[in-house]
Amino acid sequence: MATLSPACPRCLLPLSLGLFQAALLLFFTFFVTYDEPSEQANLVANRLYGIFPLFQDIQVMLVVGLGLLLAFLPRYGLSALTHNFLLLNFSTQWALVLQGLLHHFHHGQVHLDLHNLLTAEFAAVTVLISAGAVLGRTSPCQLLVMAACEVPVYFASEWIIITHLGVLDVGGTMTIHVFSCYFGLGVSKALFGATRQPVNPKETPTPPSDLQSLVGTLILWVFWPSFVAVLCQPGDAQHRAILNTFLAMSTSAVTTVVTSSLLERDGKLSPSHLQNGSLAGGVAIGVVADMAVPPVAALALGSLSAVTCVLGFRFLTPFLARKLTLQDQCGIHNLHGLPGILGAVASAVAILVTPEDTSGSLFSPDSLYFKTQDQAGSPGPGGSAEEGALALKVQV
Repeated sequence: MATLSPACPRCLLPLSLGLFQAALLLFFTFFVTYDEPSEQANLVANRLYGIFPLFQDIQVMLVVGLGLLLAFLPRYGLSALTHNFLLLNFSTQWALVLQGLLHHFHHGQVHLDLHNLLTAEFAAVTVLISAGAVLGRTSPCQLLVMAACEVPVYFASEWIIITHLGVLDVGGTMTIHVFSCYFGLGVSKALFGATRQPVNPKETPTPPSDLQSLVGTLILWVFWPSFVAVLCQPGDAQHRAILNTFLAMSTSAVTTVVTSSLLERDGKLSPSHLQNGSLAGGVAIGVVADMAVPPVAALALGSLSAVTCVLGFRFLTPFLARKLTLQDQCGIHNLHGLPGILGAVASAVAILVTPEDTSGSLFSPDSLYFKTQDQAGSPGPGGSAEEGALALKVQV
């Protein structure tokens, strides 16, 4: 008689997700509601029309662009897309729960709006990036456990960086990219760091899988300015963020081609270099995107980030794998960690050489970011009522 496989591992994923969804339904039933209809209909409409197109762009980035970018493993492409989609939804809902609990503790009833949802998705982005370090080597249940742990740690680190230290980071360069990179590398080291893992034949990309991943890169490249600019105050700051992000990403794409071609013996382009280096400028520019820096600064930062990313793939990743047995499946250290650190250094330089803060960022310690949700529609220091209504972060 054939031995039946244990039922627990097979039922663990649907059972845990089912219980989580049931708990979420109960939480929303008792604690979450929508805002009352506003008498200022024009203000609400303008706020929605200004935010929702950028919100849609970010949805395309996370669901389609990032999913395809992770599909470079030929035997793991469908799983990468599925796990990315699952982690996005799970992490977003878990972030909404944590935000709701925090707000309920301080203010009572939780009023859900598009701003809260957008902030929750930024928390989910950190999970999606971190998953790249352990791509193909972890089960869905392990990824969900990682997400459950990472989201609250992200909120804590963001509070320390933004609120306690007063760091300006409108594009999430440090709060999202650097944090998620080293959290993911820490998970990889904890799971696989004892011994060096042999390369599985299924991990070797093929031309079709590389092409599929490159399509993801192109989608991310197109919509990345929306990701950076959505956190800026409407007007000059948002305009500067879009322009600086485009300039940085454009020059990073060109620089990636130059650097990769010089490093390869036959002069051909490396798919991994092109898939990641073209996006490095968007990671690095986020921390200074809305500042009044000259256009040449955005171009220079994009070029430096691309060179750093490509050199990381060429030299640093093999070195870390050989000396520290550090597994980094997608090279998140090269795309998110190194350009993020470069962007942090650039922001320090920009603040030192700028006589006064002209960024207009929501992340200033005296800005509208720190207004409570029930004050978001009222005038605040240095901002009008409409600017208060457009505050995008969860207020606590």
